[in-house]
Amino acid sequence: MNTGDTAWVLASAALVLLMTPGLAFFYGGMTRAKGVLNMMMMSFGAIAVVGVLWILFGYSATFGTDMVGGLLGNPLQKFGLEGVLDTGTSAPLVGTIPEIAFVGFQATFAIIAVALVSGSIADRAKFGAWLLFAAIWVTLVYFPVAHWVFDFNKDASGKPIGGWLGQGLGVIDFAGGTAVHINAGAAALALALVLGKRNGFGKDPSHRPHNLPLVMLGSGLLWFGWFGFNAGSALGANAVAGYAWINTLAAPAAATLGWLFVERLRDGHATSLGAASGAVAGLVAITPACSALTPMWSLVLGVLAGVVCALAVSLKFRFGYDDSLDVVGVHLVGGLVGTLFIGLAASPAAPAAGTGLLYGGGLELLGKQAIGSFAVLLYSFVLAFIIGWTINKTMGFRVPPEHELEGVDVSVHAESAYDFGGRVGGTFQPIEEVLALQPTAPGVAQAGQASTRGNTKVEA
Repeated sequence: MNTGDTAWVLASAALVLLMTPGLAFFYGGMTRAKGVLNMMMMSFGAIAVVGVLWILFGYSATFGTDMVGGLLGNPLQKFGLEGVLDTGTSAPLVGTIPEIAFVGFQATFAIIAVALVSGSIADRAKFGAWLLFAAIWVTLVYFPVAHWVFDFNKDASGKPIGGWLGQGLGVIDFAGGTAVHINAGAAALALALVLGKRNGFGKDPSHRPHNLPLVMLGSGLLWFGWFGFNAGSALGANAVAGYAWINTLAAPAAATLGWLFVERLRDGHATSLGAASGAVAGLVAITPACSALTPMWSLVLGVLAGVVCALAVSLKFRFGYDDSLDVVGVHLVGGLVGTLFIGLAASPAAPAAGTGLLYGGGLELLGKQAIGSFAVLLYSFVLAFIIGWTINKTMGFRVPPEHELEGVDVSVHAESAYDFGGRVGGTFQPIEEVLALQPTAPGVAQAGQASTRGNTKVEA
């Protein structure tokens, strides 16, 4: 065991866990003022649900002994973390760190993957239905996909026995472009289709981000935590971690400029929302590639991701799917760009030692990256759609129309994010009393009354 490596991985795990509250700020600022708490609660709910399931069987399902040709780990082998809790000289290791430290580090990846999905269903989802979806999706989708990508276990003879994408096919994904971002982005698209458009989608100006400083704070926290996400995936305080760290600086910096350039040409203004979104797009794109590209190629990837994702977020209006906070445009598209770019520009001198097309490697690596990307995309989309559709048809996934009009913070949580001397927020009040205290905009019906306004609701 190496104590320096262990300290770095534990610190990185804390950094990655901080990303989920950072995401809560990022997403929360992008919603309406009367939906910010619900949006943030979906991120905190992901921490709670996934944290419990990871300890019970999630780690085992992801990194347990392979059961079906690289498709799934045994969820019972390390149930309750059985077999990894020894802290003495016989403590099991992953590389040079105790396995229990690796358990914690990987838990934070599962948590944020689930939290990312929530951005596509802002302002219209039942909190209980979301928690149920999170539990089922992480079990049936994230744990298996993470096993495909991250499990590098071998048998006594050195033969790979886990991870059909990472070990079997040879897909390069250093920190989760497929397992986290494409996976979450595809699920987000499926849920957006299941729940349908918010009322007023693309028309109601009140659906614009209500608090841009929160968005920028969240983006900064995400970037800060992402150094743990990428550099921590080296599983050691070493040169590979430093390599990933520099690329995690380069790509989002360039992506921010790329996104702002598109905004300036298209809209005439470079916005704070664009700067925050561009940084996240670059972080998403470099996640799989941070050990495969030189810093110069990371700058190129960043510009490409910023430009492509800035253009991709408008696709929801063209095709009519209500991805509220652009999870599809940033995480699905950004994840695809970063994962596929490895096939073009992977340097044999980089730690991943892949050889991309531009280094004379032909189309082989690009083909592997494409298979990995679209296998995860299709699997996650199909399963997420089935899970979301089933929940919607049984317990219902979307809040009633009158609750959407009044705002999900009050109707779902009986709280308000901004209390300017009123009684809402703080101590519990019956929902009927809380709703009665809310001011109602002209033409908007009170909860329980028929709306006379027609199609007027949420867009971010």
